[in-house]
Amino acid sequence: MGLSAGENSLCALLSYSTMSAKSAISKEIFAPLDERMLGAVQVKRRTKKKIPFLATGGQGEYLTYICLSVTNKKPTQASITKVKQFEGSTSFVRRSQWMLEQLRQVNGIDPNRDSAEFDLLFENAFDQWVASTASEKCTFFQILHHTCQRYLTDRKPEFINCQSKIMGGNSILHSAADSVTSAVQKASQALNERGERLGRAEEKTEDMKNSAQQFAETAHKLAMKHKC
Repeated sequence: MGLSAGENSLCALLSYSTMSAKSAISKEIFAPLDERMLGAVQVKRRTKKKIPFLATGGQGEYLTYICLSVTNKKPTQASITKVKQFEGSTSFVRRSQWMLEQLRQVNGIDPNRDSAEFDLLFENAFDQWVASTASEKCTFFQILHHTCQRYLTDRKPEFINCQSKIMGGNSILHSAADSVTSAVQKASQALNERGERLGRAEEKTEDMKNSAQQFAETAHKLAMKHKC
């Protein structure tokens, strides 16, 4: 059964709100530190932790975002940051942060269906999350997987219970690389064939030149003979 017009409008509004929040996070949290945010997913805990009132500063309800970023300065460092926006505030606050090397496991929970649930296991932390939507989780996972493949050379995190389309980003890159390689090979082959054709044409031209020269010499000899 399809969504009603009102439900579609609400989904569009939520999507726009999430995009605006991510843009603001990128500018407020990462840009001042010369970092670039690659992706973010709005989440809430599947199981609420018992946090003392003083630990939250008594600021009440809040929205949580898991963000993936890289430094602009070389060598590139990638990190995962937990960012919060407290109720009644328009600003964002950086909370926990881990280097990408500390990520040990990414659990997609169910490889057979779209699911908004996922787990992240770090060296010193473990969190169980639910993304705002399954598609937002999927997009974040694709970016996270590609970033791990690109920036981690030694110990990469384990991706388990993930749908094949989440790993598809890397396959797409390989396919694109294969296509470029194939195009280069075809172009090289065409140039070689053209070179061979030019070589044969030059040989024919040289043969014709030699034949013409021989004909001219023979004609000259005959002319001199008859003249005598």
